Amino acid sequence: MAVRRVFVDSIEDDAAFVRGDSARHLASAARLHRGERVEVSDQVRAYLAVTESCSPDEVRFRIEQLLPDPEPVPRLDAALAIIRFPRFEWAIEKLTELGVHSIIPVIAARSDVKLVSTASKRAVRWRRIAFEAAQQSRRIAAPTVAVPTSFEQAVRDCPAGTGLLVHPGGLPVAEAGRGASVFLVGPEGGWTDEEAGMASGAGLRSADLGGTILRSETAAVATAAVVSAIRAGETAA
Repeated sequence: MAVRRVFVDSIEDDAAFVRGDSARHLASAARLHRGERVEVSDQVRAYLAVTESCSPDEVRFRIEQLLPDPEPVPRLDAALAIIRFPRFEWAIEKLTELGVHSIIPVIAARSDVKLVSTASKRAVRWRRIAFEAAQQSRRIAAPTVAVPTSFEQAVRDCPAGTGLLVHPGGLPVAEAGRGASVFLVGPEGGWTDEEAGMASGAGLRSADLGGTILRSETAAVATAAVVSAIRAGETAA
């Protein structure tokens, strides 16, 4: 059975520390105990360690050895239109498990205005979800969860020639996803014609996920899985 991975606040000499809310979680809900062997990460490198003490105020680990760096993978960012928060949060968790580098909440033309108005207040919760999912999936670091941004800004931020707009009528995602570094998924009802035109004019490729209608969060996870597999194959080739 694999040992758990814990993100730590600091590493000092041969000791690593967790404090604050994360320490309280490890001591109570996670039931970490003294003597338990774990992997710790400062979100730069990972180490094998032993739990020396565990209290709600502070958890201390003794580092035993540096772990090998994971194989490098191409960067992939996910820009997802703001949708109902339980579904958006499910997408954050699953996109984190799939290894995306960052998650960008996007304000689309068809985004619910009430959700948009309160989205920025969810930032702390969304980052906590990503943080916990990254530990569970044994990543070196959690993805960043950006502040909500406009569709126009999200399009401008796409690196030239590497952006995908998930939209009906485009190339199959398995073809369009070659070389992609970022993808955009729309809200319920999809992207408007104006948004699709703006994306095309900025050089984004349209990617089609097939003949069925997918919820936004499903489309985001499906796209991440397919594109990640394609990019991993490109790296191995």
